[in-house]
Amino acid sequence: MSPSEGTILLIANPAAQNGNGAAAADRAAAALRAQLGEDRVVLARTAGPRHASEIAERAEGCSTVVALGGDGVIYEVAGGLLRRPLDRRPALGVVPVGSGNDYARTLGMSHKVDEACAQVLAAQARPVDVGRVNDDWFLETLSFGLDAAIAHDTVDRRVRTGRTGALLYMESGVDQLLHHLDLYRYRASFDGGKAVDSQSIMFAVQIGPYYGSGFKICPDALVDDGFLDVCIAHPPVSVARALYIFMRAKDGKHVGFRQVELRRCRTLRVEFDQAPPAQVDGERLSGRTFDISVDRGALHVLMPMA
Repeated sequence: MSPSEGTILLIANPAAQNGNGAAAADRAAAALRAQLGEDRVVLARTAGPRHASEIAERAEGCSTVVALGGDGVIYEVAGGLLRRPLDRRPALGVVPVGSGNDYARTLGMSHKVDEACAQVLAAQARPVDVGRVNDDWFLETLSFGLDAAIAHDTVDRRVRTGRTGALLYMESGVDQLLHHLDLYRYRASFDGGKAVDSQSIMFAVQIGPYYGSGFKICPDALVDDGFLDVCIAHPPVSVARALYIFMRAKDGKHVGFRQVELRRCRTLRVEFDQAPPAQVDGERLSGRTFDISVDRGALHVLMPMA
């Protein structure tokens, strides 16, 4: 069923983009109602962390649930939908109003509210993959080490400064590279194969290609191919070299360096000697041992027509 044929539940984070989410939610609801009618669009505003997930899990009588906000609210909404039985799981739509918007970028969604609403109404739902890590899911990215530390620091900087976007991530990245180029020892097994002992500076597991406000860390990753794409940065590397590789990653041009290892797998188990900085779709994650897999076609997601 397309979104034009059913009821839409619009779950909006009013705090998104430093408070711009409230106005964006009203604008999106008005745009959708103008096309579908007043009674076909239900707007639910979140009141705090995990509320979006609770609303999505309880969603009844709708064909589509649209997440309005950043990657965090999309992550929460998807988690709520995935806890519903498969035969009662609405399609997921996205109206990006965040700082990173990496999942929306992967889907090809406009960052303008009106245009994104038009895309949602014209889109067809397609089955896409969902990553699983321990007891959690992720739609776009899971990472450990330097890149996760950058993600954490970027959030802290956003709170302090009110700024958003790729430049903030880049500033944080440079600062972390200059002062926290740490190594993390790990043991990893890909698709149940022989365990590999190694060290990493960063270790990213992707469903889609992007993280960090548009850094194309796994350029060939596809959301519907049934695989996890993995990018691992290994030592030795100088600070200057690490900075150069980091800047090249903005356009996915880091993949030819000998320190960068790319893999593709369906399952992965990784155990770190010490708990690394970790993040899942921008949210903090803790632990040392991670069992990671891909659930192929677990969600139907609205994507613009090619």
